[in-house]
Amino acid sequence: MLLKRLLLTQALLFSSLSSNLTAAELNLYASMPEKYATQVLAQFSKDTGIKVNYLRLSAGEVLTRLKAERKNPQVDAVLGGPADFLEAAKQDNLLSVYRPKNADKIPSQFLDPDGYWTGVGIMPLAFITNNKFLEKQKLKAPSSWLDLLKPEYKNGIILADARTSGTATERLFSLEMAFGDKGSIDYQKQLHKNVQMYTKSGAWPAMRVGEGLAAAAIVYLPDALDIKQLGYPVSISYPKEGVTVGIETVAVVKGAKNKKEAETFVEWASSPKFAHFILKNKIQYAPTRTDVAADDPVLNLSNIKVLDIPLAWKGQHRGELTEKWINNVLQK
Repeated sequence: MLLKRLLLTQALLFSSLSSNLTAAELNLYASMPEKYATQVLAQFSKDTGIKVNYLRLSAGEVLTRLKAERKNPQVDAVLGGPADFLEAAKQDNLLSVYRPKNADKIPSQFLDPDGYWTGVGIMPLAFITNNKFLEKQKLKAPSSWLDLLKPEYKNGIILADARTSGTATERLFSLEMAFGDKGSIDYQKQLHKNVQMYTKSGAWPAMRVGEGLAAAAIVYLPDALDIKQLGYPVSISYPKEGVTVGIETVAVVKGAKNKKEAETFVEWASSPKFAHFILKNKIQYAPTRTDVAADDPVLNLSNIKVLDIPLAWKGQHRGELTEKWINNVLQK
């Protein structure tokens, strides 16, 4: 009965992106923001004729579903979400190996060495701050993690919840690399005093900052750029101590009922055509392909101090860091 209710819920929530009812089908979970996922999957359907049914969830929710559905997978592929969550899915034996032919132009640090997932976009973590708040408090946009501990930010910072959001776990990785294990927890305890709420979604805090409902947030760059491009008065900045980057990924789910279509999707998403499409349509990821360059300087990673962290380490420690945050920060 529970399975039937789950299938019914998914059937109601999945969005069809093709009107060709006789076409091959692909069922997919997307952690990419809704407005981007819709564009990407519509273009995929247009290019291949494959009908796509998708459900948009946060990265943590996707991982939870894949685990719950391992004996009867409800989707064939995954779009989006930082690579560490797919690394965790790989370690839980939830993905199938597929190395796209297009992968020869994608550097090895953006590919799973065993072929379980492929990186198609790069997204650094960034600060987004409301300009009216900065003017009122006579502050500059934060340029250090320590700036967010200032008393002016009390009850003004909004963050994603590490139990559900890939953006939030990226924050934990960044702080671990910037301050070390103990230093990271000590910092987060102080930061917690300035937090007004933790949200399920990693993208939503950016909108609250844009609307003036929060002073600042820590989000992935595409989410910050999206708000700025909508005309909201915000500043985007980076901490001098550095940030880690998320890798937007695609993968085939183990036991996929439409495996051929899932592999076609991974092939398409790793192609030059996809890379040019996201740049042309302001889907603000830096392409992983070396033969497609972004013109926008804000997507130039050389302007950001990027903290190097092995993806395998992310996958192994994702749960551990989340538990430390829950036990030492959230519940204190």
